[in-house]
Amino acid sequence: MRKEESTKQQPWVAIFDLDGTLTWGDTLRQFITAFLRAHPWRVLRLWRLPLAALQFAAIDRDRGKLKSQVIRMVMGGDSRAAIDRYAESFVGSLKPRQRFRPTALAMLEAHRTAGDRLVLLSASPDLYVPRIGRLLGFERTVCTEIRWHGERLDGRLITANRRGVEKLRCLEEIRASYPGLPTIAYGNSYSDLDHMCQTDRALLVNAGSKARDVARKLGIPTATWE
Repeated sequence: MRKEESTKQQPWVAIFDLDGTLTWGDTLRQFITAFLRAHPWRVLRLWRLPLAALQFAAIDRDRGKLKSQVIRMVMGGDSRAAIDRYAESFVGSLKPRQRFRPTALAMLEAHRTAGDRLVLLSASPDLYVPRIGRLLGFERTVCTEIRWHGERLDGRLITANRRGVEKLRCLEEIRASYPGLPTIAYGNSYSDLDHMCQTDRALLVNAGSKARDVARKLGIPTATWE
């Protein structure tokens, strides 16, 4: 009897951005807005926001700093237990068909079915992003980490904002965790191109014209995910 030889295709490491790639909108904005609806008096803490926004626009363009300032204004000093309960409720309210792009979910499922390793790489904070990772079945989540003082939220960043060249550094760490496996990245913004141009394959989705133009020059295909 003739022996059949079967070869198993090598798995890929599929790296997905979150906001605008998997989702329809910005999850941090949704998280903060929903928190303020549940705690309306916290709006009074935002009196410093116009100055922070002006400093961002006119001086440093530091997105991580602005992100931290908003989190501290709205949630600073709250207990870990209270924020964890809120984050659990927030993520539980993210209905896949309403908050996530169907094409993105289909691509994620295709990679899962193929046996690929799934990594979520996001600039949004670890207050809730790891929960989204678990909701969608990612085996690893890398996102911006936020400082705590014991059981109280400080709100400062303890990692760099996971964006732009910082995502490129994270890519190297991810590769080291999956030695020898090829990588494919999905992102939606100009800043994602820093790491996407260093993966074995990449696809830029739902991007603006500037990012699409740069992607074409880098040989990265583009698409629109509904």
